[in-house]
Amino acid sequence: MQELFGVAGRTALVTGGSRGIGLMIARGLVRGGARVIISSRKQADLESAAAELSAEGECEAIVADLSTPEGARSLAAATRERFAELHILVNNAGAAWGAPLEEFPPSGWDRVSHTNVEGVFHLTVALLAELRAGASPEEPARVINIGSIDGLRAPAMENYSYSASKAAVHMLTRHLAKRLALDNITVNAIAPGPFESKMTAFFLGTPELRDAVARDVPLRRIGRPDDVAGLVIFLASRAGSYLTGTVIPLDGGITGCN
Repeated sequence: MQELFGVAGRTALVTGGSRGIGLMIARGLVRGGARVIISSRKQADLESAAAELSAEGECEAIVADLSTPEGARSLAAATRERFAELHILVNNAGAAWGAPLEEFPPSGWDRVSHTNVEGVFHLTVALLAELRAGASPEEPARVINIGSIDGLRAPAMENYSYSASKAAVHMLTRHLAKRLALDNITVNAIAPGPFESKMTAFFLGTPELRDAVARDVPLRRIGRPDDVAGLVIFLASRAGSYLTGTVIPLDGGITGCN
């Protein structure tokens, strides 16, 4: 079973890995014995997270802004200097924007779309050589994109560009999976529900709000770090090697039971 669900010795890049879901994923991979690079825009947060994770295994940090093609190529080049082969790419870095419908600004679309959709595309393409080098028919390389249940159903919040971008991530996942299957690269997406992060602090930031959100989840709780880390480990290990082109809701039943 350890071999079936193992990631020891594999190389991984987790974008947006300094906090929230990205940090939960990176910690799970580090604890599983993977050699992990985390990236984010804010150097202080990133170095703090890398130091914390390095106490448990192998982790390096690279500052990167994935809202531009140049930023994606720069991160790919820095990753290439460390890993000749990349086995696991987790596209988690993201941005959000909320505003009332008639006040929603053009700037609320620009950075969200550039980071959440174009950043996933440009970074994946820039790392194809390393992913191909790390792939085989028996053990494909893995691309795991972090979408959202807001891309599966219309959310209550007025986050128009965010929900649209995550729906785009889900379709991009399917499209890339079809194109890269012959390269022995699987591409799957996770669509998380409520998990603690800076992005969700405004509606999970107090016990009262947290309890109210949990009551709307069929399993009556918000996501825990092991929930998302466990799913990533499954997708990244031999156990998940025959799965590609999927979008997996990780939401305690919100999209499946309502």
